[in-house]
Amino acid sequence: MVPLLRSCRRLIPHLSAAASSSSSSSAPRGPISRLLPAVLAMAGYSTGSGGDRGRLLFRQLFEKESSTYTYLLADVGDPEKPAVLIDPVDRTVDRDINLIKELGLKLVYAMNTHVHADHVTGTGLIKTKVPGVKSVIAKAGRAKADHFIEHGDKLYFGNLFLEVRATPGHTAGCVTYVTGDGHDQPSPRMAFTGDALIIRACGRTDFQGGSSDQLYESVHSQILSLPKDTLLYPGHDYKGFTVSTVEEELAYNPRLTKDKETFKTIMENLNLAYPMMIDVALPANLVCGIQDPPPSKV
Repeated sequence: MVPLLRSCRRLIPHLSAAASSSSSSSAPRGPISRLLPAVLAMAGYSTGSGGDRGRLLFRQLFEKESSTYTYLLADVGDPEKPAVLIDPVDRTVDRDINLIKELGLKLVYAMNTHVHADHVTGTGLIKTKVPGVKSVIAKAGRAKADHFIEHGDKLYFGNLFLEVRATPGHTAGCVTYVTGDGHDQPSPRMAFTGDALIIRACGRTDFQGGSSDQLYESVHSQILSLPKDTLLYPGHDYKGFTVSTVEEELAYNPRLTKDKETFKTIMENLNLAYPMMIDVALPANLVCGIQDPPPSKV
């Protein structure tokens, strides 16, 4: 397995170049371009060109009970190896912290894409276990956090940064985190879409201030407007997918490829069940997922 991963990493710059040249033309993408997302997901990630390649460490983690993805990003080119964790889950906090320690990283931000209804965020627990970590959430989410963000903000970890894009519709406070645009930032770009965009689907819009009209507009203007080779990483997946691209979702998403009125009709007729965890998760997540501390041992 290790030799395979090494081979994949050596292929990434060539695959990136092939994908970029393909996406700039009107010709159909070849097999090399279509292979890029899978190779990147399997082999980790490299950034930029020249001496900056390999600056970003990236891990995609999974919590099986709620089918939630958590994302770890770090600038390993910085001596302190500052890191951010996107959408941690309370059940897997110890796993995440152990991984961060094993990799020698310094966690600076524990971030949420929105106030979740299907699991309890791990940000509160992380703050009790890792000194100095700041919790992050959108100001529009009206939840408790150390740092509130708005559309257009940038969150730096070392020399890398995430751009905040407001993508309301699933909830009023949803944001998408997008890696920076520049020669020293990850290429192709990466977007962490939370529940706004799910591979070949999207988040529901029937609670928490959701709006199908707003979701359609925000996804098309803030996510699907990114370069076609942008890698899309969702907040959940229920079918075994790990990553998509803007180009794929523009072509194959059965909801978001429709016009707005058709999309709204689809969303109004999903007839989804009441979220099982909402009565527990929503109140907890409004206070950063903070739970009662364990009783002290005498």
